[in-house]
Amino acid sequence: MKALVLDIGGVLEYTPATGWVARWEERLGLAPGAVEARMADVWEAGAVGRIGEEEVRERVAARLGLDAAGRDAFMAELWAEYLGTPNTELIGFVRGLRGRCRLGILSNSFVGARERESARYGFDTLVEHVSYSHETGLAKPDPRAFAAVCEALGARPRDCLFVDDAPPNIAAAEAAGMSAHLFTENAGALARIRAHLYTEH
Repeated sequence: MKALVLDIGGVLEYTPATGWVARWEERLGLAPGAVEARMADVWEAGAVGRIGEEEVRERVAARLGLDAAGRDAFMAELWAEYLGTPNTELIGFVRGLRGRCRLGILSNSFVGARERESARYGFDTLVEHVSYSHETGLAKPDPRAFAAVCEALGARPRDCLFVDDAPPNIAAAEAAGMSAHLFTENAGALARIRAHLYTEH
């Protein structure tokens, strides 16, 4: 059976930059780039599950000198940008494919993402399998991430179409034997998905 695997941020969710980090740097009297410099290893660890959500919160408070209220406000803005807004057209289209093909998600994520995205967008019911990097320890474009999601769906790579908004991930998926589509807007993505499901052999 054919399979469709989608990215989340920039595909199923619209996640434009909100400028929240720069506002926090200004508020805290920090130089531009200071938050990233102080938190880079925490963000990296959280993306592949080497650190838990509570420890992230503790390190945010410690490294940025925030009290509990400040920490909570900082994390709320982080998640607001991370979650963005739903691509309702694409989500509705994918929901209509249930039973016609195998459906999966492959996302470079962060600890806490599954709970929040399931609650807000229902991704856990949209597809059969959600592969989050913070749970698997495998982040795109690692070829093992693509192999793992195909295996979880019981599909051969050549029968899978992967949709993502990052060119390096598209190249990695194709190198892993999958078909791939670089997402820029819905019309092109929907046409490519239909072509994969209904006209390719």
